[in-house]
Amino acid sequence: QVQLVESGGGLVQPGGSLTLSCAASGSQIAVTAMKWYRQAPGKEREFIAGIVGGGITRYGDSVKGRFSISRDKTMRTAYLRMSSLKPEDTAAYYCNFITPDKSEGYWGQGIRVTVSS
Repeated sequence: QVQLVESGGGLVQPGGSLTLSCAASGSQIAVTAMKWYRQAPGKEREFIAGIVGGGITRYGDSVKGRFSISRDKTMRTAYLRMSSLKPEDTAAYYCNFITPDKSEGYWGQGIRVTVSS
């Protein structure tokens, strides 16, 4: 059994920074890509960032230049560094690890980020 556990969310003022973490626990899995999504109330889930084993990254247009995704060498933990945060970044953030054995991959439970003064 594999679980993804997110941490690092919370309340931050506009212009501030936060770093989210997503750690895999349980069985070993062959992760080929790590992604972050977010979902604001009343809106659809939105792709934020992704990284593959070779280190190539991709970002959603709304966060380019402000957010940065990284991972540890073992591909067990993903990070999302968020800077210059705006109120519209307020959402629940979800990590998603892609593996060959599971089409939808593994999902974290979601963690709340609130950007407000």
